[in-house]
Amino acid sequence: MQLNNASLHSLPPQVHFAGYDRKKLQAGIVHFGVGNFFRAHEAFYINQCLSLPGQEGWGIVGVGLSGGEHSEKKARDFKKQDGLYTLTEAAPNGEQNIEVIGALVDYLLAPANPQAVLDILADPKTRIVSMTLTEGGYFIDHEGNFTLNVPQIQADLAHPSTPQTAFGYIVESCARRRKAGIGPYTVLSCDNQRHNGDVAKTAVLSFARARDPELAAWIEEHVTFPNSMVDRITPSISKETAAALNKASGVDDLRPLLAEDFTQWVMEDRFCTGRPAFEKVGVQFTDDVSPYEYVKQRMLNASHGLVAYAGVLMGYDTIDEAMQDKLIARIMDDFLDQDVIPFITPPQGMDLVAYKNTLIERYTNPAIKDQLLRIASDATSKIKVFWTDTVKSLLKEKGDMARVNFALACYLEMLGEKDCHGKSFQVHEPTLSEEDFKNARSSNLEDGLSLPAFDGWRQEWDKPHQQELIEVRKRLRTQGVKAAFPV
Repeated sequence: MQLNNASLHSLPPQVHFAGYDRKKLQAGIVHFGVGNFFRAHEAFYINQCLSLPGQEGWGIVGVGLSGGEHSEKKARDFKKQDGLYTLTEAAPNGEQNIEVIGALVDYLLAPANPQAVLDILADPKTRIVSMTLTEGGYFIDHEGNFTLNVPQIQADLAHPSTPQTAFGYIVESCARRRKAGIGPYTVLSCDNQRHNGDVAKTAVLSFARARDPELAAWIEEHVTFPNSMVDRITPSISKETAAALNKASGVDDLRPLLAEDFTQWVMEDRFCTGRPAFEKVGVQFTDDVSPYEYVKQRMLNASHGLVAYAGVLMGYDTIDEAMQDKLIARIMDDFLDQDVIPFITPPQGMDLVAYKNTLIERYTNPAIKDQLLRIASDATSKIKVFWTDTVKSLLKEKGDMARVNFALACYLEMLGEKDCHGKSFQVHEPTLSEEDFKNARSSNLEDGLSLPAFDGWRQEWDKPHQQELIEVRKRLRTQGVKAAFPV
């Protein structure tokens, strides 16, 4: 059966819908970056909120920032299905829950109609602007400063009525709201950035100051930027996976989605113009998100990367497959036990060893089949965010760098785009230049140390420690991946 508003009341018995009347929904949220994670996380929570009384004003308008055939097809698919899609939650024990998510009430492709995006952002009913831009999408350098000299930002400053970036849209819409006396909205980052609300605030205010200092002052006074911690594993969907999901659901969904049954969202309760009833659907509020961020990013995100970099080089495709390799499973366990857990303070009542065991269970979930190349994408940006504090702690305490050096050496060798069997693959590294790739692949292994992934601890990184990393790379190149694993 086709999925749209008309078919909502005749879904197969194995597919659930929350039952609210979509005709009564109004858009209260605009979201930049409608990828799989957003659809399985924020939209999932909003979908639950919409089933509660008095929550009809929190529908979501999704905004795609990029053009091209892929983006245009996504827009057409959402339109055909009235923004609906199926989400299959898969537990490690094989149980599945299939649900239709109806939180997306419209989808706009920004390059095709920037005015429509600005109109909805300037609408008084819009009270939250959220975004998933990836770690590298905030134009923040390793010193925490917003980079103004990138072409997209310069274009937005020169042509404010036709923005290209989320920050251009946010600042232009704030200018229009201020002029019309409408008032502000909340900017909610849902990216894996530490203090993501503060990062978003830095980006927005830096852009605004470059354009109009008085407007920047208004934004700083009125707009709120709550920090949040987000967590859910959501793999890419191949044609084969989509077909299997649709066969199981009995629904002909153009954009089916798969996610693990685990999900978490921790945030500060700082919303200047109201918010959905998040507390009633499992969102946890706290005055300080930092301890949750530290645990998640230094344990989950960093170990995710370690498994991915090594697994890709060893020729594995998915994380559950890689975790069956005893060498990978052991180094992940040792990395967390010896290099991470001793240096972090968890939130009160949280057992870090139990959390580690939960990660292992999630990574080995055979139903998810999360792609290693997806996890390893934009590794340069992720390493700066997820690895810097661990590396600096080890350097300060003169700890054992063997496991960290192995992971970083695998990252550098992965940029050569060929695994240990000679099979080619393609990495997604949007922040790296041709010169960076050349340095990573150079026969002079010292050249790879210049890559921006290492900027976060470059001041503490002395020659002996740099040489240790170079020696691991030598073993990778001359003896193979298995021989390079630390003893």
